Amino acid sequence: MAAYAAFLRGINLGRRRISGGELCEAFTALGLEDVRAFRASGNVAFTARRARPAQLAARIEEGLEETLGYSVPTFLRSAEEVRAIAVHEPFETSLLQASGGKLQVDLLRSSPDGRARDAVLALADEEDRLTFGERELYWLPSGGLLESALDLAAIERLLGPSTRRTKGTIEQFAGKHFPP
Repeated sequence: MAAYAAFLRGINLGRRRISGGELCEAFTALGLEDVRAFRASGNVAFTARRARPAQLAARIEEGLEETLGYSVPTFLRSAEEVRAIAVHEPFETSLLQASGGKLQVDLLRSSPDGRARDAVLALADEEDRLTFGERELYWLPSGGLLESALDLAAIERLLGPSTRRTKGTIEQFAGKHFPP
C-alpha cells in the first residue's frame, strides 16, 4: 500500500458543500483506505495499492462526480511529494519576511514544458514573485490575493487547471498525515 494526498479543486465553494466525513465516505466507497480529510477545503490523505497517479486521480474524479453530481478536478501527490513540497523553500527568507502575503502553492497536473514555464515567469514582478517546482507553481504575492494584479487566467491558460493552497496548509497537512 502507498500513501497519497488528493487535493481537490472547488470543494466547499458556493453551493457545493460536503463535510469531511462525507468526503471520506466517498473515498472509501472507491476502495481507498485509511481515508482522512484535512480541513473543509478538499485535502484528503489515504492509502491505496500502488497505481499510476493519473489513473488513480481519474478514478477519484469519476467517483466524486458520480457521488456529488459535479466535476471535481483532483491533483494527486504521493506522501513523499507532499513532504518535499512542505520542506521546499522556493524563495529567500528575506523575501518571505518582507512580503505582506502568504506563500501560495498551485498544484498542477503535470510538469509544464519550457515554453509554458517561461511565459508564466514573464508575468512575475516584484509584487508577485513566481517560481516552479516539479509540478507546482509557487507564488509569493506582496499582499492579499484579491489585491494582486497577477493574471491568473493567463497562467491557467498556459499551465492548465490547478488547485491552490497556502504553503502553510501543505506544511500542516504533511506534518499531520505524512510525518517524517
